[in-house]
Amino acid sequence: MCGFFVMDDAPVWETDGRDWPNRAASRFINAGGLRWHLQQMGDGPTVLLLHGTGAATHSWRAFAPALAERFTVIAPDLPGHGFTSALPLHRMSLPGMAGAVNGLLREIDCSPDLVIGHSAGAAILVRMSLDGFIRPRGLISLNGALMPWRGLPAHIFSPAAKLMAANTLVARLFARRAADRRAVERLVRSTGSTLEPAGVDLYQRLIRHPSHVRATLAMMANWDLAALAPELSRLEPPLFLVVGEQDTTVPPSEARRVRERLPGAEVIRLPGLGHLAHEERPAEVAHLIEALADRVGLMAAD
Repeated sequence: MCGFFVMDDAPVWETDGRDWPNRAASRFINAGGLRWHLQQMGDGPTVLLLHGTGAATHSWRAFAPALAERFTVIAPDLPGHGFTSALPLHRMSLPGMAGAVNGLLREIDCSPDLVIGHSAGAAILVRMSLDGFIRPRGLISLNGALMPWRGLPAHIFSPAAKLMAANTLVARLFARRAADRRAVERLVRSTGSTLEPAGVDLYQRLIRHPSHVRATLAMMANWDLAALAPELSRLEPPLFLVVGEQDTTVPPSEARRVRERLPGAEVIRLPGLGHLAHEERPAEVAHLIEALADRVGLMAAD
């Protein structure tokens, strides 16, 4: 199989996407050897949204339309996630994903004015900015995973993830567990967030597909934030660290570690919200984004 994922167990647009959030805004683009699922809506300055590991465009289901009232919003499914085809296993790394997204942006001739990344999506945007792929006026990290894990998990998790990602049986076992609604509910609660039943349904719909699970495990296995951290001081666009105070996936204390590397980064706390803050209170977070866009002079260009 040459290190590629088998895609016959991937979500199918005609069935799994039949009632996908914001389906009318969806289209498919071929770029860099991948078939991308992309959503675009609204008018105004361009905002690029990158979701986190294990998610897809459904995570922006209410957030993106709220932003689209003032912006052109572009949101792809990352490689191997949702309805986008997968990269080879070894390219599911931070540089590999950054390069793939850059290929998509070049194909659609997009130079985003503002970029917003959730969790691992924030790290991809930082990497893209450092590599000169994007030059936004501001970079917003929503509960961003930008610093390497500390202590014992750092020595255990990545090797374990590498083994699991390389074993298709493991992905199938994880996917089979998704048939248990309670297991998916526990997974969502473990982030410190509370979602409406429809939101849980969408995660369950994706997790039951082994290809989506393998992409999630592959990102975890290949994610090297230790190489990113020393470069944070070179980041040029203003960095806003929006953190949910109840986030148990990327604890709010991690923002302090980022500021040690980049003192100019601004921390904005969201009381009562967890890792999926933009799904819990999309209108509130979208309003915050508008305020930040105004601060970097973007709304004046609207």
